[in-house]
Amino acid sequence: QVQLVESGGGLVQPGGSLRLSCAASGSIFSIYAMGWYRQAPGKQRELVARITSGGTTNSADSVKGRFTISRDNAKNMMYLQMNSLKPEDTAVYYCNAEATRIYWGQGTQVTVSS
Repeated sequence: QVQLVESGGGLVQPGGSLRLSCAASGSIFSIYAMGWYRQAPGKQRELVARITSGGTTNSADSVKGRFTISRDNAKNMMYLQMNSLKPEDTAVYYCNAEATRIYWGQGTQVTVSS
């Protein structure tokens, strides 16, 4: 079992920045990739960015150049640095871990509004 806890969401003005954190615990040795997903009201959950245990990353075109995913294996943490935020980035952001099964955190709300 893997437990994931997100933090760092909140309200920010357009153009602002936020950093999301995801703390992993439990059978973390089984995780081979982690990612951030988001779900806006009335929309499907979508991949924002993903990072493998080897450090390979990929991200959605909509966030390229603005969001950066990173991982601190020593601390069992994953981060999402979000810059130049736009109102369309408003969503609940979920931490995800890929192991023998998929695990999800509880989500953290990000609201971009003036």
